[in-house]
Amino acid sequence: MSAKDMGIDLGTANTLVYLKSKGIVLNEPSVVAMADDGKVLAVGLEAKEMLGRTHNRIRAVRPLKDGVIADFDAAGEMLSYFISKALGKKRGLKPRAVICVPMGITAVEEKAVTEAALRAGVRSVCIMREPMAAAIGAGLDTSASEGIMVVDIGGGTSEVAVISLGGIVTHKTIRNAGDSHNEAISSFIRKKYNIHSGLSNAEKVKIQIGTVRKQNNENKEIISGRSSLSGMPSSTYVTGSDIRYALSGQVALLIEAIKNVLEDTPPELSADILKNGIVLTGGGALLDGLPLVISEATGINVRVADEPLSCVALGAGNFLSNNSKDIFK
Repeated sequence: MSAKDMGIDLGTANTLVYLKSKGIVLNEPSVVAMADDGKVLAVGLEAKEMLGRTHNRIRAVRPLKDGVIADFDAAGEMLSYFISKALGKKRGLKPRAVICVPMGITAVEEKAVTEAALRAGVRSVCIMREPMAAAIGAGLDTSASEGIMVVDIGGGTSEVAVISLGGIVTHKTIRNAGDSHNEAISSFIRKKYNIHSGLSNAEKVKIQIGTVRKQNNENKEIISGRSSLSGMPSSTYVTGSDIRYALSGQVALLIEAIKNVLEDTPPELSADILKNGIVLTGGGALLDGLPLVISEATGINVRVADEPLSCVALGAGNFLSNNSKDIFK
């Protein structure tokens, strides 16, 4: 396999790139800042810092929404930048890439991903489903006959899947994940405290004190924004309970999706899942109390993968390393 072949987790919130023998070499926000003439001004972390802060001649955009490409031109520019940065100064033959996408995308959306990658300088593309990549990256044996269940909670989508014998037996994709969590928190703060906090501030609070379980000792954090009453800058303290209430509907949708998949699972595999438990991957898996809440709702043991944020990229890299001769014929 060429050393320049890569696995790409093209996420709504972050993009990760895996290179053979090097592992994950890039992990940056999936954001592009462009001038009104189309010139790219910044990509990744630098562009994310511009979100919500630009004037009318600059737009900072997230090219992916709900796990699929929403802005084709920006996605192409972003991919080109990330691929070049991952490869470094040494160039040669164009890389081949395994790119991970949600289960629920359409053929048209899948084609858009492939075309964006080819436009960015990839010579050959293999599309891989995120739940399978997440399971492999979590260290699960996807080739065994014993059923395993993985729940990958990303930025734009949450994927629930049951895997056995190297294939996905049943699955469900919901467009309810990190982004919708941030929106729910921002909306709750606006309604309760009359402060427009913005999604970036909502995300920071979620990371710092976010929880979905009851706490005896409440954590609290200050959040700033614009008062919806006076229009002036304002701030207030929010608590863990605020975040729990804000996310209650989001968590309920996730649990419903998990139950739907379990109901569609063959009895033999259901027994395996009851024995082996459910594995959570993705950034949303880090939300405090989520494994416990899901376990209480399903009666099944739930655990978080060792490296939840990197599972999809690691799985793509592992798949690439072991199957390159077959997938790039």
